[in-house]
Amino acid sequence: MNSSSLASFILTPPPPPCKFHHPSFQTKPQFSFHYPHFNNSISLKSKSNFSTSLQSTKSSSNTNTPVSIPEENVSYVPVEEFIDKDWSLLDYSGPNIDRIISFGKIDENSRVLVSTGSEEFVDCLVGNSKFKSMLVLHDSLLILALLIEKYDNIKCWQGEVTIVPEKWSPFDVVFLYFLPALPFKLEDVLGSLAPKCLPGGRVIISHPQGREILKQQRQQYPEVVVSDLPDKTHLQSVAAAHFFDVAEFVDEPGFYLAVLIKSRT
Repeated sequence: MNSSSLASFILTPPPPPCKFHHPSFQTKPQFSFHYPHFNNSISLKSKSNFSTSLQSTKSSSNTNTPVSIPEENVSYVPVEEFIDKDWSLLDYSGPNIDRIISFGKIDENSRVLVSTGSEEFVDCLVGNSKFKSMLVLHDSLLILALLIEKYDNIKCWQGEVTIVPEKWSPFDVVFLYFLPALPFKLEDVLGSLAPKCLPGGRVIISHPQGREILKQQRQQYPEVVVSDLPDKTHLQSVAAAHFFDVAEFVDEPGFYLAVLIKSRT
């Protein structure tokens, strides 16, 4: 998305990809981001479950500059912070979403973390699961805004999985929905999650379309696909070093999934 396309547009969230009944999809209003005369701010509805200090991840010299959102009825974010990567590669609404979610074994007491999930994936999670809390992390401010507009029972934070604030942990289930979008080594990701996962907690690493599609995505979206999916040997080695056991591993041409369980010792 470039600045010339940010004049005035209305975003209408698509219907959910999986079958569930959720009242918010019955009367969901349209909402818009409006840029009269290309001024320098974007208006968002302020909600308490939206982080008030969003971390900028744009590629520039001031990558650590926070994006402040005042606690008022209307909040403003500089347009330059809103220029987004092309996250359309996450668009997928096939049966593998439900397959991934099922391995999380979520119940009403689960504290859930979702990293770089698609809007469709979160729709399915919220619509099909009962949970105690859910935190959604994403680099895309737009995706987070869409989710916040729909759901009051989740929290959203623009930041990296390696620096999730302690106040939101510990977690029972962590979904690393699109690991290749994370600019970190597997060692760094699991090392940061280990102290934030409860004993017996599950980390689900997935790609709903598998390695073959990932190869194409790497060529088409080089600014998004910045790492790879680990093979079983490497995953087992890194997992063991951070007190995780590899309980499930599927590496098919059209589906990738690994389930790690935090050791109880």
